[in-house]
Amino acid sequence: MKKKVIIGLFISAFILFLVNGEFRESTSSTVNFGWFSLVPPVVSIILAFISKDVIISLFLGIFAGGFVLHLADGSIFYAFVQSFLSIIDYTLNSLADPWNAGIILQVLTIGGLIALMTKMGGAKAVANALSKKAKGPISTQVITWILGILLFFDDYANSLIVGPVMRPVTDEKKVSREKLSFIVDATAAPIAGIALISTWVGYEVGLIKDGYEAIGQEVNAYSIFVETIPYRFYNILMLLFVLCTAVMLKEFGPMLTAERRARKYDENNLEELNPSASNSSEIDEMEPVEGVHLSIWNAIVPIGTLIVVAIIGFYLNGYNGILAGDNTTLINLLKESPYSFTAIQEAFGASDASIVLFQAALLASLVAMAMGVYQKTFTWGKAVETWINGMKSLIITGAILLLAWSLSEIITDLGTAQFLVSLLSDSMPAFLLPSVIFVLGSIISFATGTSYGTMGILMPLAIPLAAALSPDPGFIVMSAGAVLTGAIFGDHCSPISDTTILSSMGAGVNHMEHVKTQLPYALVVGVITVLFGFLPVGLGMPIWIVLPVSMIVIILVVYFFGKSVEEKNTEKV
Repeated sequence: MKKKVIIGLFISAFILFLVNGEFRESTSSTVNFGWFSLVPPVVSIILAFISKDVIISLFLGIFAGGFVLHLADGSIFYAFVQSFLSIIDYTLNSLADPWNAGIILQVLTIGGLIALMTKMGGAKAVANALSKKAKGPISTQVITWILGILLFFDDYANSLIVGPVMRPVTDEKKVSREKLSFIVDATAAPIAGIALISTWVGYEVGLIKDGYEAIGQEVNAYSIFVETIPYRFYNILMLLFVLCTAVMLKEFGPMLTAERRARKYDENNLEELNPSASNSSEIDEMEPVEGVHLSIWNAIVPIGTLIVVAIIGFYLNGYNGILAGDNTTLINLLKESPYSFTAIQEAFGASDASIVLFQAALLASLVAMAMGVYQKTFTWGKAVETWINGMKSLIITGAILLLAWSLSEIITDLGTAQFLVSLLSDSMPAFLLPSVIFVLGSIISFATGTSYGTMGILMPLAIPLAAALSPDPGFIVMSAGAVLTGAIFGDHCSPISDTTILSSMGAGVNHMEHVKTQLPYALVVGVITVLFGFLPVGLGMPIWIVLPVSMIVIILVVYFFGKSVEEKNTEKV
């Protein structure tokens, strides 16, 4: 009841604030919303933390954005009515986008695939096999971390595969689902963003190329991308941070509470392990068919099909996309050296990852169905029923993603990101620029829930600004790295980020519990990134000194500030 009162008061205060506000119109008859452009993300994020209901929070955030948008055109009553209509319009537009539709289909199809593997006993067989390797909480977390690293090629694939596969193992070894979702989230975008070949590379390389063209320089954009990797402090330090907490068995903040609770839970009462999670998941309720032979191949073959087909699909999809374009340099490269490293990298970057992963998941599902029918585990009709039930378990994920994308669209229309960028001072000392870019990118990404959008906004500004403040080519590289890693930091913290949502759903944990336990860790690594990363390199210290020092700081922070999860000594690792 108290939550409802707080939400009601918050909304009332928000409306009164708007009623007393003023919008300034420019000579081009467009509206400058200024600080009001921050209303939708602020409403969504604050309400999400208060109510712990992401769907309602996103819905009200979109409503608030529509209210702001239409208040400039008419009366309060008109804005109120139009804000409801805007929710429908933005949701339909989000679903109509091919990329978004591909992501929704991919998520649902992988949910069906996981259900098939579970019904055939493949998931349980993998869990049993990993349990033999995972002797205790330490090795369980390290194995999860390694799996996340191995799925470097795409952050969505990482979030949707590692969580469900490792969930039974972490449950058995009494590792909290909050920690599982954190490991999954911390090895999704951070590793995909710095991998030499991934679905991120083409986009990042393209932004770098455009940024250098804006200052009149023709460069090998991929080489510049590689040069930025040592400056991607947050990505590197977060991956190390996860490993340190796992090996040392030390946590702090809400994660410490979650981990200590998990160590004490009763195996016969799963609610004690994750008391705030929904118990309605069809995947959680689904058990292998009675008497079925448990074989890891019932999981390895479908998942292997998904990964192999996805990798081949990334190449073919990007290859065909480049050939259909007008970039003669890339076309000649693919025709002359189609299997060179550069050609593969360019093809991966040009691929439509959402469509490819959907196609791969669909084919993997058909393979799983055929295996189950051949083994007489189920009939074709039962296979399809199982697949659909698995898809149902992730409908809530699709709904959250649709609302998050709709919120992102209305934020774009309000000019939220552009307003935040305008706050950047033109007269700052040069050494502060990488740190300021990192912080600004974090704020934009946190508020909008998209690292891609943040990169696209900041990169065209960061490279010219860095070139204007310093003639040093290395300074431009570190500034570009600050854009790319700052966007991932903000996205990692944001409760409205798609990868954050997918990580919590894959791990089977309440979304806001995932955000609450992950946020302090992300902030600590973010602060270390600025103080021991971008400030020193901005002042001229060489990266070969700064990066190792910052990594040592991460280790020391976990060691001295973390508290032991195990209240009693344990002999297993």
